[in-house]
Parts: sequence; structure tokens; C-alpha cells
Amino acid sequence: MLSLQIRKVVVQIEEVLSDMGQPVQPPSRKVTVAAVIHNPYAGRYVNDLSPLYPLGAQLGHLLGQRGVAALGVQPDEVQSYGKGAIVGLNGEIEHAAALIHPSFGAPVRAAVHEGKDIIPSTKKVGAAGSTILMPVTNKNRIWNFDDMDAAEITIPDAPRPDEILVALVLGIGRRPLHRIAAPG
Repeated sequence: MLSLQIRKVVVQIEEVLSDMGQPVQPPSRKVTVAAVIHNPYAGRYVNDLSPLYPLGAQLGHLLGQRGVAALGVQPDEVQSYGKGAIVGLNGEIEHAAALIHPSFGAPVRAAVHEGKDIIPSTKKVGAAGSTILMPVTNKNRIWNFDDMDAAEITIPDAPRPDEILVALVLGIGRRPLHRIAAPG
């Protein structure tokens, strides 16, 4: 059984109070919480990646709880979410998929008290200092245009070649100055 080895957790909060000279009411707030973990499969091909699934569940729980706490809101107040991962150069993109797809979502949904729609995601292989840009959508209505947004994070020393950076974005207040209506 694999154990989760976390080197660091980074919490980044963005609060938009005005844009284009216009006040943003309520302010748009997003938190990105990232964990930098050891990749137990770095440097070698492993056919069965299912031992990573429970690590994904642990990360979903940790990042979901930390994200809600950092926003300082009740779980039901979280409107939107997204996720992403960067695998260090000695790993493969499928390592990220094994962490953020099969078991990551359920504990995130528990942390935000629902989440009827998928948690949009992105993943890539990259060197330390790589940026990950993650899509963000409404947790219960993915086609709500007002919540469609993105968030990014860069950690200068991560991921190292034998690490994976796993990130979760939670948002409240929608996209700043949202005013695009759904067609029809």
C-alpha cells in the first residue's frame, strides 16, 4: 500500500474587488490549494496505477477542507470548482489521471456539500516552475456561464522530477463583471 508523502501545501487566494473601473459586487473570490507530493512511480512504467486512487481521495479531502477554510465560508456557499495536476519530468501524465479522476472528486464534493456536475480538470507533465491553468465551472450547473472561469498556479520549486503537484480551485462570487447570457 502506498502512503501519501506531501512535501508542501500552497494556498493562493484571489479576490477581485474591481475591474475595468467597475466595482465587483460581491467580490469574486477563488482559492487554489496545491499539494506537492512524492510520485512513487517516477522513473518507471507501472501497468496498474490503482494504488494511486486512495492517494487521490486523501488529496481531495485535504485540499477540499483547506480550500473551504481558506475562503472562510460555509461549504454550501462554494459555487464553483476545478482541478489540475502537473507531473514532474520523471513521471507520466497517467499518474496525474490516476490521482485526480477515480477517487479525488467524492471528498471534494463532501467538502463543498454537493457538486452535481463534474469537476473540470487539466493535467500535464512539466518541470519545476511550470504553470497549470485550470478550468472552473459551477459545481451544480456546469452550463452556468457566469461561473465559467479559470485559475492558475505556479510553484517555483515544484514539481521536482519525482513529484506531482495536485491543485484544487474553489470559487465564490462568480466571474468578475459577468454579463453573458445563455443562448436561446
